[in-house]
Amino acid sequence: MNISQMISYWGYPSEEYEVVTEDGYILEIYRIPYGKKNAENRGRRPVVFLQHGLLTSATNWIANLPNNSLGFLLADAGYDVWLGNSRGNTWARRNIYYSPNSAEFWAFSFDEMAKYDLPATIDLILKTTGQEKLHYVGHSQGTTIGFIAFSTNPKLAKKIKAFYALAPVATVKYIKSPLKELTLIPSFLFKSRLDVYLSHNPAGTSVQNMLHWTQAVKSGKFQAFDWGNPVQNMMHFNQPTPPIYSVTDMNVPIAVWNGGKDWLADPQDVDLLLPKLPNLIYHKKIPFYNHLDFIWAMDAPQEIYNEIINLMGKGQN
Repeated sequence: MNISQMISYWGYPSEEYEVVTEDGYILEIYRIPYGKKNAENRGRRPVVFLQHGLLTSATNWIANLPNNSLGFLLADAGYDVWLGNSRGNTWARRNIYYSPNSAEFWAFSFDEMAKYDLPATIDLILKTTGQEKLHYVGHSQGTTIGFIAFSTNPKLAKKIKAFYALAPVATVKYIKSPLKELTLIPSFLFKSRLDVYLSHNPAGTSVQNMLHWTQAVKSGKFQAFDWGNPVQNMMHFNQPTPPIYSVTDMNVPIAVWNGGKDWLADPQDVDLLLPKLPNLIYHKKIPFYNHLDFIWAMDAPQEIYNEIINLMGKGQN
């Protein structure tokens, strides 16, 4: 089933939109305009945008039963719910200028998702709904691109009511995941076919994006993609080294949930991140949670989702 079919299967209304980014990527995004509860009240509802993590897609938010999936729970709680897709995944594999069979198509990392995908998607959602602001929920890399976008683009940050960060990832100094092993692969082995493999297993991303993550593991820094030498970096950034992303510049109110057993958003990295957030409104550490429990655990509604809905309700005033 595609995303629309998954939503319709459970009896929820589904809409599909196409976002075209400034650099030509076409992203399919999905909307659950209202829930099964209070469906008769179809006036303007507060808007929530859900952004998935690394190697996944919008399906993350609707993959469980309706009483266990954040997308459906929010729709039933009276929200207008939108599900995003990052460039290069199954639902975002088109570009006006390049074919996905070309190297140019795959020349991106999470830098471009933050610079182009998020602003284009958020603008389309606000334009369609006629609203000025929305709630942003991110998981994993969905938090990474939120941190970058909202700290470097103040105009975009003003459109965010609050940022709900599940398993937040900025630095990955203490990562314990298979990504750590990727740092052992010499970069010359990142040859053209790898993009094809990564594009099908799981929902796909670019080799450059995976390389960016391995750079982050090696450097321990939260910075833009390193093009490998000062000359290339000068071409891209007007400086010989990649710019550092500063989360202290992000004034959006943020609530954070992290897991004690998370192999990607390691508790030590999250501990480094929290004091840097100038507008932290809530934090909860769930000792027994790993990285994927935030989207798939059976007790996620009790541990996280109900709290998100309560916080959003308070933020409406």
